Amino acid sequence: MSSNDKEKKFVYKDNFLSNWGILTIVLFIVEMIFRGLNKYAIISYASLRILLSVIIMSLIITTLSTLTKRKWLKNTIMIAFAFLYTIYTWLQMGFINFLGVYISFHTSSQFGAVKDYVFDFLASIKLSYYLIFIPFILFIVYVIVTRKIEYKKLKINLKSLFILLALVCTSLLYYVSLNASFMQEDLQVKSNKKLFKDPDVPTIAVNQFGTVVFGLLDFKSFILPSSGDDTVFKAEPNVEVPHNREVSEALSKIAENETTKKYMNLNNYFLSQKVTDYNDYTGLFEGKNVIVVLMESVNNAIINEKYFPNYYNLYTNGYSFENNYSPRNSCATGNNEFSAMTSLYSIYNTCTSNVYKNNTYFEAIFNLFNNKGYNTTSMHDFVEWYYYRKTIHPNMGSGKYYNASSLGIDTAGYYGEWPSDIELFDKGLDIVLNNEDGKPFMTWFTTVTSHQPYSVSSTYGDLYKDYFKEEGYTEYNSRYLSKLKVLDDALGVMVNKLKEAGVFEDTVIVLLADHYPYGLSKSNVSQLLNIPTSELGDYEIERTPFVIYNADIKGQTFAQYNSYINLVPTLANLLNLDYDPRLYMGTDLFSPDYESRVVFADGSWKNEYAYYNASSSKITYFTDKEYTIEEIKAINNEITLKIEMSSNAIKNDYFNYLEKEIAEYNNTLEEENTNNEITTEDEEN
Repeated sequence: MSSNDKEKKFVYKDNFLSNWGILTIVLFIVEMIFRGLNKYAIISYASLRILLSVIIMSLIITTLSTLTKRKWLKNTIMIAFAFLYTIYTWLQMGFINFLGVYISFHTSSQFGAVKDYVFDFLASIKLSYYLIFIPFILFIVYVIVTRKIEYKKLKINLKSLFILLALVCTSLLYYVSLNASFMQEDLQVKSNKKLFKDPDVPTIAVNQFGTVVFGLLDFKSFILPSSGDDTVFKAEPNVEVPHNREVSEALSKIAENETTKKYMNLNNYFLSQKVTDYNDYTGLFEGKNVIVVLMESVNNAIINEKYFPNYYNLYTNGYSFENNYSPRNSCATGNNEFSAMTSLYSIYNTCTSNVYKNNTYFEAIFNLFNNKGYNTTSMHDFVEWYYYRKTIHPNMGSGKYYNASSLGIDTAGYYGEWPSDIELFDKGLDIVLNNEDGKPFMTWFTTVTSHQPYSVSSTYGDLYKDYFKEEGYTEYNSRYLSKLKVLDDALGVMVNKLKEAGVFEDTVIVLLADHYPYGLSKSNVSQLLNIPTSELGDYEIERTPFVIYNADIKGQTFAQYNSYINLVPTLANLLNLDYDPRLYMGTDLFSPDYESRVVFADGSWKNEYAYYNASSSKITYFTDKEYTIEEIKAINNEITLKIEMSSNAIKNDYFNYLEKEIAEYNNTLEEENTNNEITTEDEEN
């Protein structure tokens, strides 16, 4: 053997195992930093599952990097993967902090719109989030230090067989981790196996699988979407509670005859739901006009007589709900508007109203009023940039939808400058009140002036800014409150126009928020509400105001825990509209059967006794009352089923199907009645 050969043999070192090990450690530390920042348990079975997934991914990437003879390409492959893993995790951390949701391919339709938020997003990033990059930087150092070490291209030999065996064994262990009962949280609302198939509850999926595996599963479910859960739902036999409210027998007949599995499940589910009876509030506002205002980015800061007298007057003299929330999910305004109009839970990781914009909903709020002989309209002072309301609202029964263009409202055409809500109510009510056919009206307004950003100068953000700064508020809060002041002025315009038209006493005004002002940091929200930031956890930051006002009632405050999901059945009962309570995920707030509880997008819930966190499967109590494990599981199962059935109904355009089936049933029934009448007449003759 020559001296050169000896030297080569001495220099050569197979660093496959060390590369694999280092990459595994780096990626796992990235995940653990993420868990620490997100307040997920680090010592847990979920962390072990994440470690297994990191081992698998690191093994695959390290193997791929050894398929080339070029050392620079080998290092580039490993560095690029480590960087993408790190930057994706960092972005997820930023998004959950800024928007309250994780990035999902299912919301990619909003990419062109959400790019407007880039500056605000970057401004919201906390310094601690950059800790996620430390492992990647150390990995770069490792690659630099080991860059001169020679290696051989991977060949089919014992080492390659070892790699294959390691991959198979680790994958089997990972599969076991998805199915093993001891590796699943006892109170988890959706099993890991189901989440792996469809990660439609991102907070739980990220907790259980880690950021990147969630991303891969999310992409898979985006490319190969499911039409819904394939479990068969069978209604449990129960004794029907007598009720006075009339509901059609069509649903039971349709359920008996249906053979398509997806519709069978949905028919059986809705058929099994309770019919809430008439109550003391039924028909309280029967025949009155109705205006619903979905207020953009409003929290309880608006309940302030000094700053916002118009709202304060309506709130204190109406039926106000002190424990109301506006749970956020993907596409917060669009999805929450959808839920408020249909009483269906939107699909958490999807821009539901956009993706399923062609669905029709005969049970939606507009159609209920249409059936009662109302003129229905809906209005929004912006264009079709974020949501396709020109299609969505008519498909819910809105007789006419007006956006900024059709109302003659100018829009600036760039992010940050929003139109004035004063103009929305001024021009919108001119249309509504000039109707001379004598029919009552039902109108839905979705406002926009108080939309973020609050970090940059804008016409309405600066209008009252100096006043609020003198009151001691931060720059961001002053701009927000300035915009909120414009909204309050707009509500004053609405009240004055109704009074001038002589219909104020005959009009019910409903005010609710799409979501809290998430363009503000927790510290800013803390200042607005004058409460410590520590009290804004457990979804408490999503508390928003809700009021139902009419001049004929006496102001009253209700303590029920509530959200926009209950709006339709509550209004339907108050105005004595014809509706089937079984078709809604919400319940009439005044019904004795109402369960005081607010449900958040990921299946978390809160009431006066406790808060259940679905992502961590933990429960926190506020009082001495505690639930048994069985009671918690029963509540979780009920909520999970509601969310799943709601998603399945949306994905399968169920209410379009049901409307046609009911029409066919009614036609058949009418024909039978006609034939029976003819037969009776023939017999008499």
